[in-house]
Amino acid sequence: MERLPYIDEYAMPVPTDRAATWQALLRVMCRDPQNPATVPIGFVLDEATPPERFALKGRHWFASYRLVFILSELPDGSTRLAAQTWAAFPGVKGRLYRALVIGSGGHRVVCRRMLDRVAASADKYPDMSTP
Repeated sequence: MERLPYIDEYAMPVPTDRAATWQALLRVMCRDPQNPATVPIGFVLDEATPPERFALKGRHWFASYRLVFILSELPDGSTRLAAQTWAAFPGVKGRLYRALVIGSGGHRVVCRRMLDRVAASADKYPDMSTP
């Protein structure tokens, strides 16, 4: 996939280590947490490097996009979970689509909810061996 322009990043601390946060990320983002390739419709798996990086990519008529989750260890042993968005919106229809998705604030809401869901899952199942 071509190099896409950076759009934004949202991040939050998760009070579990990276291994447990990685498992929580897979529980939230994959239909089958044992198989990282079972990502949501509209995406395909681009990269899965446990417990550091999980990247999805996609394309449709109005946009090419990449969603990258980066898990970084914090000094206290917890995890900083970041979601970066990279996307291109070609043409007039692409610019309109960008205004609807990014400009409306909807993208921000969706990204923050994803991060919140991962953190909640990590809190619920802090031991990575628990499904």
